[in-house]
Amino acid sequence: MRPPAPRRALTLIAAVAALGVILTGCSAASRPDATTSMSAASAGTHAVEHARGTTEVPDSPQRVVVLEPVELDTAVALGVTPVGAALPANVGGVPAYLGVSGVQSVGTVAEPDLEAIASLRPDLILGTEARHSKLYDQLSAIAPTVFMKTQADPWQRNVALIGDALGHRTQAMALVDDFNSRCARIASEYPVAGKTANFVRPLSETSLRIYSPTSFAGSALACVGLTIPAQPWDGDGGIGRDISPENILDAKADYVFVSSIDPADATTTPPAITRNAGEFPSLTLVDTSYWLSGVGPKGGELVLDDIEKFLAAHR
Repeated sequence: MRPPAPRRALTLIAAVAALGVILTGCSAASRPDATTSMSAASAGTHAVEHARGTTEVPDSPQRVVVLEPVELDTAVALGVTPVGAALPANVGGVPAYLGVSGVQSVGTVAEPDLEAIASLRPDLILGTEARHSKLYDQLSAIAPTVFMKTQADPWQRNVALIGDALGHRTQAMALVDDFNSRCARIASEYPVAGKTANFVRPLSETSLRIYSPTSFAGSALACVGLTIPAQPWDGDGGIGRDISPENILDAKADYVFVSSIDPADATTTPPAITRNAGEFPSLTLVDTSYWLSGVGPKGGELVLDDIEKFLAAHR
């Protein structure tokens, strides 16, 4: 019978075994499984130029993780349901308007959860340089990663990049063209010339934001021929201007649209506007989930639905 191993030897053996488990776990978490890898390889790859350089990505990615609303909306619009998505902190889950299920949360847009991302074994990750720059190397170790430059870029430009990364650039551009064609039709059918409009978001009890023509909602209003009054845009990369309730009259326009989690509930109107109701004779509550959080082709169509419905009622 062999004598028991000295305690020091047992400790060394245990440490080596533990290290092996850790390395094996990291290796498995940082790459797609064998089936996914073989599928991606058989489908081929293509190069995508993006904010961090050029990356080879699968032609037909099967397990996509997205870190921005525009990436989630655009992917779904292109027939790709991501396996995971980072979500804005102000929403309770994947927006219902997308009509998809099975998308797992991987943290918030501001703070993605790397462990949750790795556990999904993605074959493509989409993020944003302006928000996720410090995570790029870690994300790239998990799967090929493509970054937009910034979420403040014109959303249609980002749609083109996302379409390229997903292998559907032509289809993505067709969605953008359809959106702009519909804008042109609305502008020609309704008396929008000379009319001003603002989109306002309540940020807190002490702050509201007016959105600029380069923002998602603001660009939709401008696209149909409405004019957003000039402001010293400074919020979030120039897409808006933050004001206090005392300056609420800076949000005045012929038509004012205000984001709400429940547009049917008039009590969600910001108190600053309610107190000055006479200065806002044409105010419409609109759904936050797609006017604000639903950046992309699908959300854009719903925004145009609301705008057209409004204009039809105010001929």
